[in-house]
Amino acid sequence: MKNAYSVGQVNRYVKNMFTQDFFLQKIYVKGEVSNCKYHTSGHIYFSLKDETGTMSCVMFAGHRRGLAFSMKGGDKVIVGGSVDVYERDGRYQLYAKEITLEGAGALYERYLALKQELEEMGMFAGEYKQPIPKFIRRLGVVTAPTGAAVQDIRNISYRRNPYLQIILYPALVQGAGAAESIVKGIRMLDGLNVDVIIVGRGGGSIEDLWAFNEEIVARAIFECRTPVISAVGHETDFTIADFVADLRAPTPSAAAELAVNDYRSVVESVSVYRQRMYRAMSTRLDFYRSRLANFSTKFGYLSPEYRLREQRQRLADVESSLQNAMEGKLKENRHRLSLYVERFTGLSPLRKLNQGFSYVADQEKRTLTSVKQVKNGDTIYISVTDGTIEAKVNSIKKEERIHVQG
Repeated sequence: MKNAYSVGQVNRYVKNMFTQDFFLQKIYVKGEVSNCKYHTSGHIYFSLKDETGTMSCVMFAGHRRGLAFSMKGGDKVIVGGSVDVYERDGRYQLYAKEITLEGAGALYERYLALKQELEEMGMFAGEYKQPIPKFIRRLGVVTAPTGAAVQDIRNISYRRNPYLQIILYPALVQGAGAAESIVKGIRMLDGLNVDVIIVGRGGGSIEDLWAFNEEIVARAIFECRTPVISAVGHETDFTIADFVADLRAPTPSAAAELAVNDYRSVVESVSVYRQRMYRAMSTRLDFYRSRLANFSTKFGYLSPEYRLREQRQRLADVESSLQNAMEGKLKENRHRLSLYVERFTGLSPLRKLNQGFSYVADQEKRTLTSVKQVKNGDTIYISVTDGTIEAKVNSIKKEERIHVQG
């Protein structure tokens, strides 16, 4: 019985044959593009055909840098890569690593050589990139005076900021003298002190865009004191001007959006900030008013004037209390005095005198209460109600009296 091999074994054997063939590992194939599909993953699937046959091709997303134009069906291209077998389907295909338009191969080689040279000189370095101003008043544009690019820039710029001034330098962007015209426009606008310069044009082939791959244009952009935005071709088109510019825009319309801030959004932002600021200020003022009121109340009873007024009131209260106490004391003492007066009225010498009694004193004004205190010939004084009688003692007569205990 003959040996039978599996499909996978055969496909693997064929793949090994392709892998070992050095000729197939780096090959360039020319033909017409057909069935071109850009996958969401970034891969490009297409076919190459000529009058003799068709070949399946794929360019993975990691090699898209090797594609300097937007490829479409009908393009005449030269594809560089390797031929290998896809084991699952058992078919071979060309794995593309670089694709150039047929007839543009020499230009593309010049493009790559100049790109490498300028990159080694540091002209693409990030430290030389100037920031794009957030708000501009004057926009310089270097492009063709007719065409969709300038109209897109104008429409978008004026829609975003109607007060913007646009200065257009009508440059040649294709053909003989285009590079010199672009350089002249950059230098002239740089001397006019515009805020930003947009340099660009619409899409096209590598030949159409070649003026933006010239070294003099790259040096003019690098030496420009004004920030430069490049807007050359479509999103997939890359030129030397894109790498040396301060900012690369995929299209002229995108360049206008990057250069010109939306006036309405700025006004709305200012309005929002104003309202936020007013609310913050109002809240802050209310807070400080409350603190001021608290301080006023606090200082009201801590101030010297308040303390003096409080002390005056306290002294007035003390004075009033003392006055009331004194009046009460005087009233109490008057009452006690009146009682004493009543009590001692009966003991008053004057009253006794009025009743016919008299008061007798010796020469020393001492009260005589006994006959033993005087002798004959002494002068005595007898006080009666209307005066004093001076008399001499002629005789002394002692009598026994009954003392009544009061």
